[in-house]
Amino acid sequence: MNPPSYGHSPPLHHPVPQHVSSVPQLRSPPPPVPSQQQSGYGNPYQQQQQQGGASANNFLGQYGQLMNDPTAQVAAQFGQTAFKHGQEYLEQNVNRWFNFATLKPYFQVTNSYVINKLYIVLFPWRHKPWSRKQTPGPNGQEGWFQPPRDDINSPDMYIPVMAVVTYVLLSTLISGLRGEFQPEVLGKTASTALVVVIIEMLVLKLGCYLLGISNQSQLLDLIAYSGYKFVGMIATIAIAELANGGQGTGGWVGWAIFSYTFLANSLFLMRSLKYVLLPESSGGVGGPMATDSRAKRSQRTQFLFAYSYLVQFVFMWALTRV
Repeated sequence: MNPPSYGHSPPLHHPVPQHVSSVPQLRSPPPPVPSQQQSGYGNPYQQQQQQGGASANNFLGQYGQLMNDPTAQVAAQFGQTAFKHGQEYLEQNVNRWFNFATLKPYFQVTNSYVINKLYIVLFPWRHKPWSRKQTPGPNGQEGWFQPPRDDINSPDMYIPVMAVVTYVLLSTLISGLRGEFQPEVLGKTASTALVVVIIEMLVLKLGCYLLGISNQSQLLDLIAYSGYKFVGMIATIAIAELANGGQGTGGWVGWAIFSYTFLANSLFLMRSLKYVLLPESSGGVGGPMATDSRAKRSQRTQFLFAYSYLVQFVFMWALTRV
């Protein structure tokens, strides 16, 4: 028996894949735009830095535009010219009374000079010689002294200036250790030291006028030598304070130390100032001047003795009473 015939079955259709002509590309999302208003836990430093950079760029741009302006250039040139003329006018008028260029050699010191000079000031008993070294001048004449860095007997102003500052600080420190420090102590000590220096300069100026010493370099030498006494006063105050257990410079210990430093300073001045006040021969510009007569030489000897012993004793005693 034949199986029944159901006719022809329809053909099977498979899905045909459709080819896409172009494949879309994947792109990363754009970065988030920083908002002006962030939460309270934002980064304010970054905002300030961005604002500061923008302000700086704006300032540079405005400054560049201003400098390119012809009017601004003329104003800048006028300001530079006015400053230059003002500086020249100031130098000319100040130099009428005092020439600051002459001070430069007095600060030409070295470490070895400072150490050796302090030793000579405190222990002048065996130091020799005391004469200063001379060097030929521009035209070959004699009488030009060498600076402190090349001559240990040359006066300087570095040690006196530093000694004055150290004296003021040391006196203030001792007042603080005793429990007596007040803000006025520092100003009072500095004012007292300054007044003493000014009075001593006036005394030297008067003495130079009466003795006929008109050379400015010799007057500056006298001013430099007047500041070396602060070295002895610093040693007196420091040693007496340690030896007396914080009782100051009173007692026999304080007087013994003061007597030594006073005599050492006086001998140092007597030996050092001899070439200024008692020259033996005349020299060129800036050198020692000749003694006119025996009477003037005697007057200068008396002035040297009075200044080295009497004047120094009064000032050193007054300044060491701390």
